[in-house]
Amino acid sequence: MLATNFRGPYRIRVSQKPDPVIEHPGDAIVRVIRACICGSDLHLYHGLVPDLRVGHTFGHEFIGIVEEVGSAVETLKPGDRVLVPFNIFCGSCFFCQRELYGNCHNTNPEATAVGGFYGYSHTTGGYDGGQAEFVRVPMADVGPYKVPDDIVDDDAVLLTDALPTGYQASEMADIHEGDTVVVFGAGPVGIFAARSSWLFGAGRVIVVDHIDYRLDFVRRYAPAEVVNFREVSDVALHIKKMTDWLGADACIDAVGCEASGSLTQTLTGRWTMLQAGAATALFWAINSVRKAGNISIVGVYGPTFNAVPIGNALNKGLTMRMNQASVKRHVPHLIEHIRQGHLNPKEIITHRVPLEEASDAYHIFSSKYDNCIKTVLIPPRAGSARALARSVIH
Repeated sequence: MLATNFRGPYRIRVSQKPDPVIEHPGDAIVRVIRACICGSDLHLYHGLVPDLRVGHTFGHEFIGIVEEVGSAVETLKPGDRVLVPFNIFCGSCFFCQRELYGNCHNTNPEATAVGGFYGYSHTTGGYDGGQAEFVRVPMADVGPYKVPDDIVDDDAVLLTDALPTGYQASEMADIHEGDTVVVFGAGPVGIFAARSSWLFGAGRVIVVDHIDYRLDFVRRYAPAEVVNFREVSDVALHIKKMTDWLGADACIDAVGCEASGSLTQTLTGRWTMLQAGAATALFWAINSVRKAGNISIVGVYGPTFNAVPIGNALNKGLTMRMNQASVKRHVPHLIEHIRQGHLNPKEIITHRVPLEEASDAYHIFSSKYDNCIKTVLIPPRAGSARALARSVIH
């Protein structure tokens, strides 16, 4: 089969790899019809994630058709169209029983701090991902979700990570009616967090980024007020000026370890890797939120330390919540929001690219070329969906 193949930082190739096979009676084999490039895939692409090995196949946002199931699988059959949450979870451990699927205790032997994920290095279990023609899906009775007939593929694939993560970011921010919410980051997750904040009762939503085309998009899509941090001297001071000098009621970090905006953070977190990424957005969030306000973190950081003003958080009495999204918990009500017209996830897709051109697609997404917001890879065996793919090679 064709699959992405990591060859080193900034080097993604698409090559032939062996087709996956049933390794456990609870496995399923899924033929991929859509796979996204996620903003967090860029942390892999840039070489910032520990224990990322040459030959790994990326991709934790994908949907497809069940091709084969193991002898113990009871809920799926060949031909089912399924969305596969990025979390790999057992459904029965202490954490899964509490619907904390990103914290499953049984699917990642490599770490105690995170569960198993598709296509995200051996730090999260070493499972190959869905930027391929086929993928092995463990725990197939509990992970995959059958896609209703009225939900189109482009909406379904965004239910595997980006939309549930943005939605959970707003949920963890504990937004009350009329609150002012500031979202740091206008990538897909930040865009969905801004849009979701209204569903939780926000009275005002502000998005901070420095890429003009992304700010233009979120201004229309969320809708939201926007701040280009390159145009202000002090982000936290600017947010306080916008909020009667109190600060925002809630701030959401939807950027994570590759944030721009601080030379010190960039030098220590991205260039020399003395800390687990540049925590610029989290620094701003802590200093921009009001006293006794809420911080929600869904941006990805590494497993070691980060330089953040934790003393400010203590003295301001902040509540900080963070986690990987429990995708399957959110999918049923997000589908209802889509049906009712409250959310239209597929509108953020700007590029539909043949899987064979994944290397170019990564370069475009990483470099913020061609007004790229969200890229979907379409494999050769995706059936009728293949006709939607457009080459990005010029």
